[in-house]
Amino acid sequence: MSLLEDVGERDGWRCWVCDEPVDAGMSVNDPRGPSVDSRTADRKAKIAERLAHRACNTRKGAVKVVIAWPDRLHVIEPAPLITVAERLDRKGGRELVARCPSRRDAQEAADWLTDRFSRLAPGLPVTASVDAGGGQFLVTLAAGRR
Repeated sequence: MSLLEDVGERDGWRCWVCDEPVDAGMSVNDPRGPSVDSRTADRKAKIAERLAHRACNTRKGAVKVVIAWPDRLHVIEPAPLITVAERLDRKGGRELVARCPSRRDAQEAADWLTDRFSRLAPGLPVTASVDAGGGQFLVTLAAGRR
């Protein structure tokens, strides 16, 4: 197997930047084609290579990677997820990542975060919690033990 195939299989053929599927059969020269990103945001990352679309990988070289929160989520002041992942990996503990107007919105965000972090930071087990506070609902991520 090639490095691309190994990384693709490990990452479930999903782009680590945009979290969209990557077509293994598409040309590596196509913007939506597969590529191996060997320069992750954290140079000390335990996983040196990640799967990315060619365009996501190229764009990442010009601008800092931002993991977008889905528009369908109703969140206020969402935290930058790359930074959260780096801090949780380095220090552990808990991070407040968003405020939401309702418990349902907060739970939907918490569920999405748990799923997204399983691919964004494989090997970093996180749990999400929802707590009421100040007339809103707070979403917190906590790093689990490895």
